[in-house]
Amino acid sequence: MRFFNTAGPVNCQDHYCLPPLERFNLDEILTLIAQRKYFVLHAPRQTGKTSALLALMAYLNRQGNHRALYVNVEMGQAARENVAEGMRAILGELAERARYHLGDPFLERIWQELLAQRGPFAALNAALTRWAEADPKPLVLLVDEIDALVGDTLISVLRQLRTGYDKRPQAFPSTVILCGVRDVRDYRIYSDIEKTIITGGSAFNIEAKSLRLGNFD
Repeated sequence: MRFFNTAGPVNCQDHYCLPPLERFNLDEILTLIAQRKYFVLHAPRQTGKTSALLALMAYLNRQGNHRALYVNVEMGQAARENVAEGMRAILGELAERARYHLGDPFLERIWQELLAQRGPFAALNAALTRWAEADPKPLVLLVDEIDALVGDTLISVLRQLRTGYDKRPQAFPSTVILCGVRDVRDYRIYSDIEKTIITGGSAFNIEAKSLRLGNFD
């Protein structure tokens, strides 16, 4: 028997739900993906962001033209300004999600070695480069809870994504969707390393568009 769910993503087999892909303009999102754009999806909490991202991942993988992967990076929040520990958590979760959702063990085999060799400020970029090169299908990365990250850990993730932008689609994700409560342009991040405030836009100035998930009515 189905029931109403307000704790975490909905499963339309178990929960009453609105079709998740109807919560946003799917045609607009597919156009941005076809154009290899990096963009932001934001909305208040408990409005269906995660459910929509998971549904989009499943849709893209069913279509077969892309490899799409959802990853939640909030476990890196506990690391605060410790970029090494934050990146270890994020890379481990990315590898686990690739194994779970796509049946792909590639990242599991390489991420720890890359972290040791390249360090926390370059390992994510290197891992995504190697992974994109390993398969001819364009890679779409859906990053949830991006604004849960703190300070230099967040800055490192944003800058590593920005650094690899010119290598897409052959050697970096063709599209990255950053999802959180706020638009990345509104972030004001204090960098303990640089001893200054860094606005989110300057850390991720490759953002093509900012989309907002609509409210329930």
